[in-house]
Amino acid sequence: MTRNQFSASPTKRPRAWSAVAALLLSLMLAPVAAFADAQAPAAPAATAAPAPAVAPAANDPAQAAPAETLGEDVPEVLEADNTLGMAHDLSPWGMYQNADIIVKIVMIGLAIASIITWTIWIAKGFELMGAKRRLRGEIAHLKKAATLKEASATAAKEGTLANLLVHDALEEMRLSASSREKEGIKERVSFRLERLVAACGRNMSSGTGVLATIGSTAPFVGLFGTVWGIMNSFIGIAKTQTTNLAVVAPGIAEALLATALGLVAAIPAVVIYNVFARSIAGYKAQVSDASAQVLLLVSRDLDHQPERSSQPHMVKVG
Repeated sequence: MTRNQFSASPTKRPRAWSAVAALLLSLMLAPVAAFADAQAPAAPAATAAPAPAVAPAANDPAQAAPAETLGEDVPEVLEADNTLGMAHDLSPWGMYQNADIIVKIVMIGLAIASIITWTIWIAKGFELMGAKRRLRGEIAHLKKAATLKEASATAAKEGTLANLLVHDALEEMRLSASSREKEGIKERVSFRLERLVAACGRNMSSGTGVLATIGSTAPFVGLFGTVWGIMNSFIGIAKTQTTNLAVVAPGIAEALLATALGLVAAIPAVVIYNVFARSIAGYKAQVSDASAQVLLLVSRDLDHQPERSSQPHMVKVG
């Protein structure tokens, strides 16, 4: 080996070591670069990961089922409540049809009592008005008469009160023709006329006692139907074990209908009875006036008769 060759080798030796060092450095940096490249796309994936998690949750049937089921159940529950509330017809006729048999009997009885009340009001009202109108004319004719015979001629129609009073007075005077006491005759005629006046009042008052009975008992009969209906409502509550107002209200309404019918029957009966009581009292006063007028004619006829002697006639002999 020459000297020039020997001197050139030391310059080549450092170049070889530098090449080896560069290769080792590249091998060491390669994993780091690969790891960096792997971590760079993973970060967006991590940030986007929650979006797919939400989307399947919205489309998951298991999670969407409760919302759909709730949406379907709410109308069904509302429809069930409405059906339960509309199960009973709350009109008066519907409540009557759905009521218990005892409550129905009470309602029928009160309806009949109400019909009787209005029938008596119509019939007795026309009868009372006609009797008072006829009696006013008869009293006017009795005042114009001077004697019982004239009064008998003007009151010739049978069945009228004036005809009855005049003929009764004439009958008593006929029976007392042999009596010498005028006061006794007047007393007996007055007694017979008083009896006729009382009989006329009783005849005109017939039927009004039914009104008094209906007016006093109808509210209690209706209350009985209400108590019975409410008792059945409580029994229904115990059987169904629910206090829902839609279940309880129809039975209570049916029970209260009985009390309403009782008041409908009782209130008009009481009012009509009081009206008839005043009208009949006025009619009795008119009958008493007619009786007093007949008694006045009797007294006048007795005063016009010649006074009978209480001493026996003396027969002169020889």
